[in-house]
Amino acid sequence: MQDILINWTPQETRVAIVEHGAVQDLYIERTLERGLVGNIYAGRVARVLPGMQSAFIDIGLERAAFLHVADLHREPGKPHGRAAGEAGQLTPIEKRVFEGQTLMVQVIKDPIGSKGARLSTQISIAGRLLVFLPQDEHIGISQKIGSAELRDQLRERMQALAGKGGGGFILRTNAEDATDEELAADIAYLRKTWAGIRERNLVSGAGALLHEDLNLAQRVLRDLVNDDTASIRIDSQLQFDTLRAFGAEYTPTSVDKLQLYRGERPIFDLFNIDQEIERALARRVDLKSGGYLIIDQTEALTTIDVNTGGYVGARNFDDTIFKTNLEAAQAIARQLRLRNLGGIIIIDFIDMSRAEHRDAVLSELRKQLSRDRTKVTVSGFSQLGLVEMTRKRTRESLAHMLCEPCPTCQGRGQTKTARSVCYDILREILREARQFNPKEFRVVASAAVVEMLLDEESAHLAGLSDFIGKRISLQTEPSLSPEQYDIVLL
Repeated sequence: MQDILINWTPQETRVAIVEHGAVQDLYIERTLERGLVGNIYAGRVARVLPGMQSAFIDIGLERAAFLHVADLHREPGKPHGRAAGEAGQLTPIEKRVFEGQTLMVQVIKDPIGSKGARLSTQISIAGRLLVFLPQDEHIGISQKIGSAELRDQLRERMQALAGKGGGGFILRTNAEDATDEELAADIAYLRKTWAGIRERNLVSGAGALLHEDLNLAQRVLRDLVNDDTASIRIDSQLQFDTLRAFGAEYTPTSVDKLQLYRGERPIFDLFNIDQEIERALARRVDLKSGGYLIIDQTEALTTIDVNTGGYVGARNFDDTIFKTNLEAAQAIARQLRLRNLGGIIIIDFIDMSRAEHRDAVLSELRKQLSRDRTKVTVSGFSQLGLVEMTRKRTRESLAHMLCEPCPTCQGRGQTKTARSVCYDILREILREARQFNPKEFRVVASAAVVEMLLDEESAHLAGLSDFIGKRISLQTEPSLSPEQYDIVLL
């Protein structure tokens, strides 16, 4: 069973999913940085790039958004947008869109780093039980729903309920036991929402927001609550009332699980969630056995290194390695969810000599990852003994959301030593002396650098002063980082 805790403030909403007393998932949404996925805009084509088969679309954001040819909805009479006579190939984007054109687009991936949002013209609107596809006529059923026979029965029911009102539908997993009345209500709500979007599109200019997805607290009721959810606790009376009203209309089965938290302790203190967030920002993750993980997140990929540390509990070395790797597989799956790590992920398990141990560790990793709501693909062990996997990147990682690069090291994770900076300064003075003829050179640097120039490097400093025939003075500036310095010509 799982408990869902919602910590709400006017500036931020935080959601933690707790199972067996441990945090399994974290979601954070800030009012000023709210995600865009699901939003629908009236976009204007700013530029078409035939070489990349994509276009940049202006939707009123700081950076232009990105539309790939594969994300254009299908053309009438051409299934999936494939041109006649071009089997297996999409119609080139330059034949389908042009600069200055207005398109209705939906955000399918938030802006991440320096990349703009990714868009699609294949509009979908999520309801409680269904996803509405207004440009399609297809009835789809979630593959997580029961047997093929049950899916066929649900498809027949949906075809009868949907009638000829236009648009296709996908039944979500939680629609498996829904009544015809509940499905019909969701169909009516989604079609009404789509009608409002189309009306706003007719009177709005390029860059206008036509539809905004639900906020995080509402998405909890729509997307995260299931039969295993024991309670949903929220610490705000205002949001509790809002969610009760929303749930009564759209997710009635979740209303009874909704509780107003009135405890004196902050709600996240119940399971030490703030401490878990701090640990999820750390590079090192300690395992209960004494082993540990080292997680390094870079622009290109994330690497995870597994180490035995102080674990010596097994009968022999092979068993020690095997048990550490098994525990690491469980911890890695949880850390990927907590940190929301996406893209390419390389895992360096401790080398295992026995094939059955490698198979068992890989099986455990896949088992733990199967609980992930985000799409995950895992390869086997490579020739180098590494496990390569990908996790779909849909939003910023926890570290990118809560942190920024260190102003001292600019994200490198290391700075030059004081001695290295001293030698940079000596070289810079020599370079300046060849171009200029001041009376004196004044070095302004951090305390550690000035101290080293006065102590261990004093002989070199004096030698340089004699060589250039100029006086060199030193000045400490506390505001400078260890690598920063300035040379003033007097």
